[in-house]
Amino acid sequence: MKKRYPVLAGILSVALLFGTVACGEEGGGTGSGDWYDKDIWMTAATAPTAEAVLPTSANLSTVAVHDPSVFYDDVTEKYYAFGTHYAVASSSDLISWKQEASDNGWTTLYDKENPFVGAGNRSWPRALEKSVTAAAVQDKGNDTISTTWAPDVMKIGSRYYMYYSITDAFGSSKSLIGRVSARNVMGPYSNDEIIVQSFGGGGQPNCIDPELFYDKEGKLWMVYGSHYAGIFIKELDKDGLPVVSDSTSDDYYGTLVWKGGAKVVEGPFVFYNAETDYYYLMTTFGDLSSDYNMRVARSKSPTGPYTDIAEHDLTRYSDDNGVKLAGNYQFTGGATNTALGHNSVIKKDGKYLVVCHVRNAVGGMHHLEVRQLYFNKDGWPVMSPDRYVGESVGTVTADKLAGDYDVIVHTKGTTKDYAKSAVYSLTADGKILSGETEAGTWSISEGYYCTITLSGVTYNGVVAPGWRDYGTAKGVYCMTATSDAGLPIWLNFAG
Repeated sequence: MKKRYPVLAGILSVALLFGTVACGEEGGGTGSGDWYDKDIWMTAATAPTAEAVLPTSANLSTVAVHDPSVFYDDVTEKYYAFGTHYAVASSSDLISWKQEASDNGWTTLYDKENPFVGAGNRSWPRALEKSVTAAAVQDKGNDTISTTWAPDVMKIGSRYYMYYSITDAFGSSKSLIGRVSARNVMGPYSNDEIIVQSFGGGGQPNCIDPELFYDKEGKLWMVYGSHYAGIFIKELDKDGLPVVSDSTSDDYYGTLVWKGGAKVVEGPFVFYNAETDYYYLMTTFGDLSSDYNMRVARSKSPTGPYTDIAEHDLTRYSDDNGVKLAGNYQFTGGATNTALGHNSVIKKDGKYLVVCHVRNAVGGMHHLEVRQLYFNKDGWPVMSPDRYVGESVGTVTADKLAGDYDVIVHTKGTTKDYAKSAVYSLTADGKILSGETEAGTWSISEGYYCTITLSGVTYNGVVAPGWRDYGTAKGVYCMTATSDAGLPIWLNFAG
């Protein structure tokens, strides 16, 4: 995914984190001049003032993009989700999507003429020959390595740059991140350059899953890595090339920000929220087939230290690190949503939107979903339990929220178990009932922030409109909150 940030006057056009600029909602100029406009970076999201309105319809679609990185193109005025295995989907509204390229369909993004034949007599685009050769890609009978992984697209000047990862074998730490460029968002891409490479040595990061972001001062960074050593942040220059390119330098790999360990930690993404003045680092723990789960930490500096709500030291591994946003779950009557993760974030119309992949049940195929991301009164992100259909935050009164809710308390750590919903009743006077038994309390402040205490655990979050896509599909009120231990709770109106 891509979060690109719109730059007003300069050579960058990034559909990152912020809303309207003079040259279009999320577009950017391509002329000469200042390459970064700090005033735009400091445009904060606004708190809700109008009454919340429930959505009345949805135009959702299903596309297959694994490891989606979202990018807004100011030329076509569309959002693009670039994924592993060359898959791409596009959308004008982040709700309805069109499949632009399917898995392994590299001829959509690269010149199909004169392919390069690599290990196992598999065809690669000629544009990637330097990277494929440098990574020494092997043939071990696994088709998943005959491809680029987790690409990230950014526009610098008039050219589009796609940063991608290639590994020598599935599960290997010998990998590299390269980039190719094009004059159009869908290519053809060419001119590969190696950005950073890991050689499988002890303590080296795994050079996969690149994501680029700008800090509030205009510096460009790349976050990358996996459970091999962990997640690192490396500085790039204004042309998108490494500030340190000497592989013998102690600074070659950048700064460790999230330690890897027994469980896979991968798919990093960093974005900045001017309203809270924090950088948020999102990662995914677990196995992409079964128990992926999304985590987040935050820092006042792009290079850390990043901490979670429990003040864990993220440079020391623990499966409890990070504020959990979602794991496997099932609403009664809904799909078995498995392996949410490897997300990106984009800001549109003041809304922070998570673009991730999801499986319906273990062993199912990945598809792309978009969820709205909110911030509780303490500045911690909480994610909507429902897919995005264009809803906007607003105020709501306690009497309107009273009723029955499907409640999911997410599991701790990394597990294949599903958090399954149970029905609780919220009374207008602040009680939470399980049948006739009082199980907790709830309250709302400023018509937006909510506090929920259930089974002795207190959660802080927000109330928002959502689109319930199970049972009778309709617009409903939902609540999403996190505990002091960094575990989420979701409430979806059940009436």
